[in-house]
Amino acid sequence: MTTAKDIMHNGAQWIPAHETLDRAAQMMRDHNVGALPISANGEQDRMVGILTDRDIVVGCVAMGRDPSKVTAGELAQGTPRWIDADAGVDAVLNEMQQHRIRRLPVIENKKLIGMISEADLAQHLSDEQIAGWAEKVYSRS
Repeated sequence: MTTAKDIMHNGAQWIPAHETLDRAAQMMRDHNVGALPISANGEQDRMVGILTDRDIVVGCVAMGRDPSKVTAGELAQGTPRWIDADAGVDAVLNEMQQHRIRRLPVIENKKLIGMISEADLAQHLSDEQIAGWAEKVYSRS
């Protein structure tokens, strides 16, 4: 059985909730990613949200706010979603479809070990699986 660990990309990086959005953008650039899990201040193994590049643009810049003064924690909202490293691909797809999310942190032994993104799905899944996932995640209903 193919698992979340098999299809994720390694090396996901945390951003502390107290860190500013300009620093988050620099981390995204340096690691060539579009999202960072947000950790509770000082607690690298407690996720309080996920920050995306779109969150920075829409939730800060487009609102006329200064990214050097807004923190990652200020944009954290909702319940963070994640998947266990041993979960099968069907569970990964279900979690992403059910919550209409495009990136999913992978946890093993209560530690962040990677992230699954759209690109990871495209590299590891069949065309039919990708089409079904996209229809559910991107549909307006």
